[in-house]
Amino acid sequence: MKYTNSIEIALPREQVAQLLADPAHLPKWLRGIVLHEPVHGMHGQLGTKSRVVMQSGKRQIECTETITRRDPADLHGIPKETVVHFDREIVGAGMWSVVRDRLTETSPETTLWEQASEYRFSSLLMRLMGLLMPGAFHKQSQQHMEDFKAFAEQGKDVREGRN
Repeated sequence: MKYTNSIEIALPREQVAQLLADPAHLPKWLRGIVLHEPVHGMHGQLGTKSRVVMQSGKRQIECTETITRRDPADLHGIPKETVVHFDREIVGAGMWSVVRDRLTETSPETTLWEQASEYRFSSLLMRLMGLLMPGAFHKQSQQHMEDFKAFAEQGKDVREGRN
């Protein structure tokens, strides 16, 4: 299953990239995040593997995230024409996913965030969910992007239920 989401954020691209890369901000916009800890490497750096635990209702889902692309490596002073790429592979029970983020400067004060997602399922339960509810994955990704936008632009924190 593949899909793409996008959202425009009223902040400079460099600032958006830095907010997305900072692990301290994850709980403020990523609903359900319980834990995101590097087990090898430094958070957000190319090749880093992290243990990720998400809460979905009463269920906890654990997976491993690997940063497969971060370009440019330094998020400071990015030239205008440069597109920021941040890709990661996520592996969990019965599921493999790759997420490719692209940040493009649309104006000095506006950033387009495009996210391409691909999922493959190996367990019967996950395959059924993918077949019967493909829109749920797409909708959840869009919700995460909208939550990030509200956090970045207005300081809204999903844990405070202000969305």
